[in-house]
Amino acid sequence: MENIRRLFAQNRDLVADITKNDPEFFKKRAGKQEPHFLFIGCADSRVPAETLTGVAPGEMFVHRNIANQVRSVDLNLLSVLQYGVEVLDVKHVIVCGHYECGGVKAAMGDQNYGLVDHWLAGIRDTCNRHEQELQRIGDDDRRFRRVVDLNVLRQVYNLARTPIVQTAWKRGRRPMLHGMVYDIHDGLLKELVLQVDGNDRVAELLETTRRSIGD
Repeated sequence: MENIRRLFAQNRDLVADITKNDPEFFKKRAGKQEPHFLFIGCADSRVPAETLTGVAPGEMFVHRNIANQVRSVDLNLLSVLQYGVEVLDVKHVIVCGHYECGGVKAAMGDQNYGLVDHWLAGIRDTCNRHEQELQRIGDDDRRFRRVVDLNVLRQVYNLARTPIVQTAWKRGRRPMLHGMVYDIHDGLLKELVLQVDGNDRVAELLETTRRSIGD
């Protein structure tokens, strides 16, 4: 119970600190959410979206899952994406991976993890696509980091191909797609690809980084 009580105490301290400078802070945000960003990240506890980006409550709509996957059969992700794009009209959709990702590491090995193996199948496919490149990387840590990067780039590509994003682009409502990685060793974000805002940009991305996102 001590850890649970700590959450309530920290919450009260946070509210007191915020309202000290802006007494109406929470009231102004209670009526309607108007986030600028949709953040698709990993469920890892070391990757808190709002904390690592420094945004305030109300600025970021968030979806998290194991290894920040964008899958066409994931109704949870697609529902969040549709609501974010069509209702909240977010201007930016971010796919954010992180180094030392347990999901990516599991997908790189041959151990059986049960149900989660189905979820990791896409990452294993990415590893197979780039097997020759990855084999040329002699250092295990560098290879691990490279797969994290490849996974993010693949998910940005998957995101661009969803009917939700395609429909939004056809209407001229063009949310920009971004791919980045959080380095848990130093707390910094690394950009991989920014401002993918239409099929011309997707084609450019596919052509110039074909080895990174596959066919």
